[in-house]
Amino acid sequence: MRQMDLFARNDVVEDLNLPALLQRLADVSTRPRYTFMVLNLIARVAGPSDSAGPYVRERDEVIPVRDWLSDAMIPVTHRDARRRAVVAHVRADLESRHMLPEDPQQAEQMIAEEVRGRLRQSGRTNVSRAVSDLVRAGFLRRHYQGYRVDHENRGAQREAVYTITPAVKRALGKAN
Repeated sequence: MRQMDLFARNDVVEDLNLPALLQRLADVSTRPRYTFMVLNLIARVAGPSDSAGPYVRERDEVIPVRDWLSDAMIPVTHRDARRRAVVAHVRADLESRHMLPEDPQQAEQMIAEEVRGRLRQSGRTNVSRAVSDLVRAGFLRRHYQGYRVDHENRGAQREAVYTITPAVKRALGKAN
């Protein structure tokens, strides 16, 4: 049996330490560092039920967990060349449509808001990929909750809920 097949079964892992967790992530994910950061954020925001989502309260806002994770990962991209390219593209796009205000400060604020929206959208995709790797590794369970009934599949105004396993919680030092 291939190594990936072992992880895909989502077997319960009882004895897991941090080095073993990192090794498993390296085996399953093409971006293990990013995936580990997402796992840590999920563990941080998970409540007593070990679940994060469907919404997270941040200051006075309640936002979907994927948006919260995406926003939390944005600082990692501040020096990234792709982020600078997005800023340049947004600026050129707004200028070509004559939407930028004359005031330079207002223009920068408008550009920053548009960039944040675009980064959030691409960040949601990156978070979903990382979560899929974590599910494949057996570190998380994912379901969708929202309009009408809880459901395994997304859609119909449902938002993701991520539940960390007890072994992962212990390995991350989050056990009570």
